Amino acid sequence: MATQNHKHFRLVQSLGDEHIGLEARAQADDHLDTKIWLRLLACSTQIEQQIRQLLRARFGTTLPRFDYLAQLDRHPDGLRMNVLSRYLMVTGGNVTGLTDQLVKEGLVQRVDDPEDRRSWRVSLTDKGRAEFALMAAEHEKWLTEMFTGLAPGSKEALYEHLGRLRVHLVQRQVEIEAAAQETHMTQRRQGK
Repeated sequence: MATQNHKHFRLVQSLGDEHIGLEARAQADDHLDTKIWLRLLACSTQIEQQIRQLLRARFGTTLPRFDYLAQLDRHPDGLRMNVLSRYLMVTGGNVTGLTDQLVKEGLVQRVDDPEDRRSWRVSLTDKGRAEFALMAAEHEKWLTEMFTGLAPGSKEALYEHLGRLRVHLVQRQVEIEAAAQETHMTQRRQGK
């Protein structure tokens, strides 16, 4: 226990109170799973904040705009607006508003979807593809700089462990949804 307190104190000392963030919620006697969750949140939040700051300072843009352009860059033939909305995990209204802005700036174009006349497909314009290529190159450089302190073997191990965690979490989600469905069906049979 004293070793755990000492490790936590060293982390706070090395990061400083202003940077400890979400991880400060963890206590020495908390379950390891709680500490891992808080550390993952803290790392994710810290990386996202830095990327947001760098995108704003270097390109005058936002992370949602970058993510939007990145999805279209991965799909050169464009995407239906509803599919883009699912990929970005935002509402259709958010995608519509952002699409309107990007069309005005000449970065994105809307075209009729040949497979569904009621839908639009959005894709990058040449200007959009060129501007995104500049942002993507810098974005990759920033991430490389952020992870410089980790040895290649540590990066590979971290990536592998996080992949296993993702698979486990998806399996767990399926179990949770099945249990919720069973509870719902039981309640309906009981008239609740």
